[in-house]
Amino acid sequence: MAPSKPSLSIDLGHASLSGPRPRNEDYCAGVTPEGAELQNKGILVAVADGVGGHANGREASEYCVRSLLADYYATPDTWSIPQALDKVILALNRWLFSHSRRARETAGMATTLSAMVLRGRRYVIAHVGDTRIYRLRDGALSCLTRDHVWEHPELNNVLARAVGLDAGLNVDYADGDLALGDCYLLVSDGVWGTLGDVRLAQLLDTNECADNTAAHIVNAAIDAGTQDNCTALVLRVLALPPDGLRDALARTRALPLPPRLKPGEVLDDLEVIDIIHDSRVTLLYRVRAVASGQEFVLKTLHDNTDHADAAALAHEEWLARRISSVDFPQVIPWPARSHLYYLMSWHEGASLARHLEQGRRFTPMEAADLATRALKALAVLHRLAIIHRDIKPDNLHWGADGRLRLLDLGVAASDGQDAAETFNEINNPGTPSYMAPELFTNTSVNAGLTAPTPANESSDLYAMGVTLYHLLTRKYPYGEIEPFQHPNFGDPLPPTRYRPDIPDWLESVMLKAVARSPADRFETPEEFLLALERGAQRPLRVARRTPLLQRDPTLGLKLLALGSVVVNILLLYLLLAGTLR
Repeated sequence: MAPSKPSLSIDLGHASLSGPRPRNEDYCAGVTPEGAELQNKGILVAVADGVGGHANGREASEYCVRSLLADYYATPDTWSIPQALDKVILALNRWLFSHSRRARETAGMATTLSAMVLRGRRYVIAHVGDTRIYRLRDGALSCLTRDHVWEHPELNNVLARAVGLDAGLNVDYADGDLALGDCYLLVSDGVWGTLGDVRLAQLLDTNECADNTAAHIVNAAIDAGTQDNCTALVLRVLALPPDGLRDALARTRALPLPPRLKPGEVLDDLEVIDIIHDSRVTLLYRVRAVASGQEFVLKTLHDNTDHADAAALAHEEWLARRISSVDFPQVIPWPARSHLYYLMSWHEGASLARHLEQGRRFTPMEAADLATRALKALAVLHRLAIIHRDIKPDNLHWGADGRLRLLDLGVAASDGQDAAETFNEINNPGTPSYMAPELFTNTSVNAGLTAPTPANESSDLYAMGVTLYHLLTRKYPYGEIEPFQHPNFGDPLPPTRYRPDIPDWLESVMLKAVARSPADRFETPEEFLLALERGAQRPLRVARRTPLLQRDPTLGLKLLALGSVVVNILLLYLLLAGTLR
């Protein structure tokens, strides 16, 4: 049984005292769900400091925090965290503002609010007022919020924004990456206004549990002479899950696209050597690290691309990071990255398509060997539940080191649900001549017209079969297919029509790989590999032509109808002939 993946784990503690005031108008709480709810919605913690005096401040702060914690988890999972928080907080603001106007005793009832959601390896902050959120990382304390107060010569901390203060409300949002060992502090102004940042950092930088740390902070504020309520909520990050697609997409939103670069220009300590590839959407540069001289491939987007393209690039990087195999270029972490791109290892060599363009003629044994190595790479993908969706000679790189590598996960799909929730994928992307018959709309497959089937392992194996066919013949088994064409698939042309030197056993393997029906193809890369490795010792038995009735299952009915018509005509003729006599 495979070990379960680690999930987000925290140590959460809080303390709240009224201090010298008769009532405690602060309120704090948190929700730490498990399972799917933890993955979809995350952990939510919040601190509020009520204003308005008497019991109304406490009513406002408690109502706001309790309602936020309940209503946030009732929002659709498809909403982003800021969208869900904003919907709930604005609804709370409308209710509090309306309630405060109903009677004199509730006039001015409002509350500050500082909330934080931790999901995956990211956090999101929602903030209104002068409660604060701090982060202690590697001994350095940072304030992650900005106080919403008016400068006043006689009064301190006159709120410019609060939940329920006005009919309209602007909420501050911020996000960032979580790190193992981070300590977060959500605190009211009675604490931070008394202790200051230096003392808070000292109190947080301990090995005590979160509950004890929060209690020490609150008591220290009271001992220092605070004149307000004191509330502290402490959260320590104990464990983080593996990097997810949602985390990757969230990071890309904050990164600007780089300008179009020329050889010799430098970006994030990377010097451009030349442009490798320039398509409608993507740009690939060969770059060199200024410090070390090591060369990489930098992949980015044109400056006229949209959010969906950025999401697709983030998805591609996320998939590539999951693959640890010498059969693929490796993603290179680059701490200095300040723009939207990612780095891959650079390998001298050329694609198999480039070899064909240069006139190389592969022997049957060379092509079979290349297909074997490509299938081993494809098997790595399928074990990770990743469908490549664009297998072709252009995406198979034959390195100067002799290794064959599978490139370009730009349209790859995985079994995770994050991709579908985050951006809309193109329906069955790929190169038409390498796409299996079932991936096309209005394609005649076996019994008439069918709707397209989503790409899967079978369609990847089909594309690998077409790749092997093309390496040997420079043709396609069903002819070249243009974009937006809706082809009708008959029987594949035998490759020996173009290359008589192809042995029978290899032709059988190729015809099985590119069979019109998925049921007649190889089911796994391992089965395809086994057929290639056995070769002539145990050749496959494959029908060279589909039987007529199998190609057209209605043919029998058509012949029966035709025969019936002929018989009826003959009987009619005989009847008329007898009448005339």
